[in-house]
Amino acid sequence: MAKPLWVVAGVVLALLGLLFTLQGVGVIEDSSMSNTTTWSILGPVILLVGVGLLSVGIRGRRP
Repeated sequence: MAKPLWVVAGVVLALLGLLFTLQGVGVIEDSSMSNTTTWSILGPVILLVGVGLLSVGIRGRRP
């Protein structure tokens, strides 16, 4: 059975990580986060944590 809270948290974190990455590398401009090394590094880390939570939520319990 899937764990809906883990899935939702994983999706939200993955989307935020993607957004932060795109802002950090300058694809999304007009932000204080644009073209900054900090978000270019933290964005993918947050994205990977979100994907990890998502996979835990989807796998659910194994009997």
